[in-house]
Amino acid sequence: MMDVNKIREILPHRYPMLLVDRVVSLIPNESIEAYKNVTINEEVFLGHFPRQPIYPGVMQIEGMAQAGGLLAFCSMFGDNVEEAKTKIVYFMTIDNVKFRIPVVPGDKLVYKLSVLKHRGSIWSLSAQAFVDDNVVSECELKAMIADSTDSKS
Repeated sequence: MMDVNKIREILPHRYPMLLVDRVVSLIPNESIEAYKNVTINEEVFLGHFPRQPIYPGVMQIEGMAQAGGLLAFCSMFGDNVEEAKTKIVYFMTIDNVKFRIPVVPGDKLVYKLSVLKHRGSIWSLSAQAFVDDNVVSECELKAMIADSTDSKS
C-alpha cells in the first residue's frame, strides 16, 4: 500500500497532473493496482464537458502510465525514494488503446497493470482501467527509466 505522499516522493507530477491517489498493491516486476477518485472538482471538467462531464480518455491513459511508472521504479529501486530525484520515466509507445465506457465524476478509476516484458530500463506493460469492475479503458504501454536532467526536488 502506498499513499499519495509516498507517490509524490517517487513521481514528479503535481496538481493538476498527479493522477494516482493510492497504490493498493504492487508486486515488483509483475503488477500494480492503484486508483484515482474522479471528482467534479477536477479542472478538466471546466471544459470537458461542462453540461455532461466526462473524464477524458487521455487522462485515463496518463493515469495508467503514472501507475506503470510507479511499478517500474519500485521494481528497479525498491523503497529508495532518493533515487527518484535522479530518474524520470519516459513513455515510448502507447498501443492498442480502447475506450469502452465513459468515466464520470464520482467514479473510482482503478488502474491494473501487469508487466509483459522487462529488459534493462525498458518496460512493456498491459494496462486496464476499471470502474465498478467494468473495463472502461485499456492499452499497452512501453516506458523507459532514464536519468533526469533536473535532479532538483
